[in-house]
Amino acid sequence: MTVIDRPPETGAADAQKAERLVWDLPVRLFHWSLVVSFIGAYVTNRLGVAWFDWHVRFGYAVLTLVVFRVLWGLFGAKHARFASFLRHPREAWFYARGLLRGGAPLYAGHNPLGALMVVGLLLGLLAQATMGLFANDEIFNVGPFAGAVSKETSLLLTSLHRKGFYVLAAAVFIHVAAVIAYVLVKRENLVRAMVTGYKRAESVHPKDEITTSRLPLAATLLLVVAIALAALTSIAPVASAGGDGF
Repeated sequence: MTVIDRPPETGAADAQKAERLVWDLPVRLFHWSLVVSFIGAYVTNRLGVAWFDWHVRFGYAVLTLVVFRVLWGLFGAKHARFASFLRHPREAWFYARGLLRGGAPLYAGHNPLGALMVVGLLLGLLAQATMGLFANDEIFNVGPFAGAVSKETSLLLTSLHRKGFYVLAAAVFIHVAAVIAYVLVKRENLVRAMVTGYKRAESVHPKDEITTSRLPLAATLLLVVAIALAALTSIAPVASAGGDGF
């Protein structure tokens, strides 16, 4: 990915562009679907046991979306791929220092700090959703794989699942705060970019503009992940909430 310290020089035709496409449609749909699913999982959990089935559905959605995003990070469009934005942590430090001094370079996709946040959130959400599969509230409800582990292990994962939400909530708060700070410091509306897919032309080198969202591939990957999760949960060992897990 090209790093821009100043607006790129462009030809006459390219200079007429006010914006350039950076985020493909699958990334954008993933992002906002994940927001809805995460909030939905939290709200249905707070509403009590009567909403547990919906909590599970939202949890499945989170897991499906995160696994899809990992695959899309390998096979997706340019700025979605991990290879395009993962960098050494020291680059994140240099970027943060430059940001505070008002001299941080522009990145078409994720900047080094944003890249660390993306990876951290994906790993956290993957762990959170996976632990939920083994959860057991000892009253009415169990996760689909609670019967695959001992009761003690299930209860430990349940505890970690509950506590993990607050860690994730803190990470999300930092993420939102960083987006707001980026708007104030860099004058770049990242929320709008994640809705439309476009960034200002002066902040994106012409060769970094994408021309396709690779929708057929994205749909195929998402379908494969959803079918695989449905198949796995359908053959999960049966467990009762008060049982011993085997």
